[in-house]
Amino acid sequence: MTCKHFGSCGSCGLYELSYAEQLKRKEERVSGLLAPFYQEALEVFDSPGSHYRARAEFRIWHEGDKCDYAMGNIEKKGAINIKECPKVIEPIEKRMWKLLEKINASTEVLKQRLFAVEFLATTTDECLITMLYHRKLDEAWSEEAKVLEASLNCKIMGRSRKQKVILSDEFVTEKLDIDGKTFTYVQYESGFTQPNPTVNVKMIEWAIEQAKKVGHGDFLESYCGLGNFTLPLSHYFDKVLATEISKRSIHAALENCQLNGIENITFARLASEEMTEALKGTREFNRLKDIDLGSYDFSTVLVDPPRAGLDEGTIELISDIENIIYISCNPETLARDLETLTDTHNVVEAAMYDQFPHTEHVESGVFLQKKS
Repeated sequence: MTCKHFGSCGSCGLYELSYAEQLKRKEERVSGLLAPFYQEALEVFDSPGSHYRARAEFRIWHEGDKCDYAMGNIEKKGAINIKECPKVIEPIEKRMWKLLEKINASTEVLKQRLFAVEFLATTTDECLITMLYHRKLDEAWSEEAKVLEASLNCKIMGRSRKQKVILSDEFVTEKLDIDGKTFTYVQYESGFTQPNPTVNVKMIEWAIEQAKKVGHGDFLESYCGLGNFTLPLSHYFDKVLATEISKRSIHAALENCQLNGIENITFARLASEEMTEALKGTREFNRLKDIDLGSYDFSTVLVDPPRAGLDEGTIELISDIENIIYISCNPETLARDLETLTDTHNVVEAAMYDQFPHTEHVESGVFLQKKS
């Protein structure tokens, strides 16, 4: 990928390296961190070199009557106006510049105090555009935004403080081909989604390969989100208990189960720490009154925590489970958590996923099995 803003835009910091060099650098970093626990070569999953990001946010910079997209500069001091962004997937790219043209050609209704635009798109060409304002939105805004929505063949929402205006829908529907099956995911505007669809499929298929090695028992998942991993992995276990703290994500996960005709998953709205308390029986939750926790016999757990990694209670809990799939967005905290987890388990597989080309960010995964 080449971009005229390399060296000035802060969203891509590895612009001086070829993509092969970027991958090698990341592989060496993750391999070094995992070396105390795993000495084999990592399985490396690359990304398309451009048009890989299905979620993006741009500031709006006003200069007189003209609006431009802006991004933070590489020195983290202010912003720069941008004229291209080749990392966004094509359903975003083909709409974002037309959107800007129409905003600039419109009356003040669309421009006034517009400060950012967010895009959420799918590989099937759906696109949801959220326009963020520092003012209350009225009927005049809705009327002009509806015209804009029709002309761009997309969905448009407006947001301002304590206000959300939905013109048609607040979600897009993604379809992903995973391990020979097609899965449908409803993705809501404010919910978490994996930003790189191509690499996301590779991550899920890697996790499936680990699940196939188990082939028995029940499955526990923490930080399940909208069911990204949960739905495909559910086919390889008897029963599934998946937990997530976000109400919006739980709502999407339940909807996605229905869309995919999956009936062996139970979702519970619990934080990771609460999941530990519930499964250990140290605390009762009304949210779990209809779930028989004692009926589960977990052979495998999948955790996909935030950058801070796992809390001590969760590590203690999953240390009693035979098989652990750990997906990490921070190899440093993964390595920290492995210092404890490898007291009871061995790392038998490890992988690296390049969700964010041209940046230092890297995702990784390990599969652990209990020591005999």
